[in-house]
Amino acid sequence: MRGELDPQVDVLLGLLNDHDITLSGDDVSEARQQLEAMVDLAGDDPIPVDDVSDFSIDAEDRELPARAYVPEGDGPFPVVAFFHGGGFVLGSIDAYDNLCRLLAEQSECLVVSVGYRLAPEHPWPAALEDCYDATLWLSRNAGDLGGDPDRLAVAGDSAGGNLSATVSLLARERGMPDIDRQILLYPATAYLESMASRAENASGYFLTAQDLVWFVDHYVEDTLDAHNPLAFPLQTRDLSDLPPAFVLTCGFDPLRDEGIEYADRLRDAGVDVEYTNYESMIHGFLNMEGIVDRTHDGVEEIAAYLRRELWQ
Repeated sequence: MRGELDPQVDVLLGLLNDHDITLSGDDVSEARQQLEAMVDLAGDDPIPVDDVSDFSIDAEDRELPARAYVPEGDGPFPVVAFFHGGGFVLGSIDAYDNLCRLLAEQSECLVVSVGYRLAPEHPWPAALEDCYDATLWLSRNAGDLGGDPDRLAVAGDSAGGNLSATVSLLARERGMPDIDRQILLYPATAYLESMASRAENASGYFLTAQDLVWFVDHYVEDTLDAHNPLAFPLQTRDLSDLPPAFVLTCGFDPLRDEGIEYADRLRDAGVDVEYTNYESMIHGFLNMEGIVDRTHDGVEEIAAYLRRELWQ
C-alpha cells in the first residue's frame, strides 16, 4: 500500500520543515495559522468558476457560514456538501477554496463548502450536528442555489471524511435526508486503535501520530464520547443501507489503514464502494496543487466519480 515517496512531495516536506510548519502544539490559534500557512505554501492561484458566493445556512438556533461554487454549464446541478479537514480543530472554508473550485469545475456539480464549529471550543458532537443540519438544509433549499436536491452527495477529507461518513450514518438513523453518495478522502474513521499505518507513518510525512492524539484530545471530552460510532464510524456495528461510497487513501498517511478498513467493512455490509490508494502520496495532498502534480490526478478521479454517479 506504500510505494516510493513522490519526489515533489519530498520537496514539499522539505519546505514545510524549513518553515517549521506543524499541525499541533500548545496554542490552538497558532496551529490553525500553521494549516493556513501550509495551504498558502503548497497551493496555486484559484481557478475561475461560473459563480462563487458566501451565504449563511439557517440551522435552527445558529447560522452556519457556507460558500457555493457554481460550475459552468446549464443546471440544475448535482449538489456536493463539502466538509473541510483539520482534525476537527483546524481548517476553514478559505483554506479549502482552491480544492472546492477544482471539484466544482471538474465534477460539474454545485459544491457547497460548510463552515462548522471547531473544537476545543465546540467539542463533539457540534461539528457533526452542523454538518448534518447543513446537509438537511441543502436537501430542501439547494434549488435556490442552482442545484438539484434530488442528487445530493456529502464529501470531505480527513476530519471532513469522518463527518461525511457520520452524517451518512445519522441520516440513515433519522431517515433523512436522502444522500446519494459519500466521498471519503483519507478519512479519520478510528479512535486511537493501533494500526500499522499509524506506526509506519508516525512522523516525517506532514500528519503525525502525535497530531492524531492532539486532535482527539481536543475533539472529544471523555472516552465515552470517543467510543460513540457517530464520533468515529469504524466502531459502527451495522454499516448496511448506507450511500455508495468513494474512498481514497494515501500510502504515506497514518490514516491509511482505517480508510481501507472502513471501505472493506462498507463493502462487506453490501454497500457499493469504489476504493483508490495513492501509494506515493501523503495526507492532505489534495490541497497541494501548486507543487504536487498528482493532486490534479486525485481531483480528476473524484470528479469523474461524481460525474458518472450523479449525472446519470
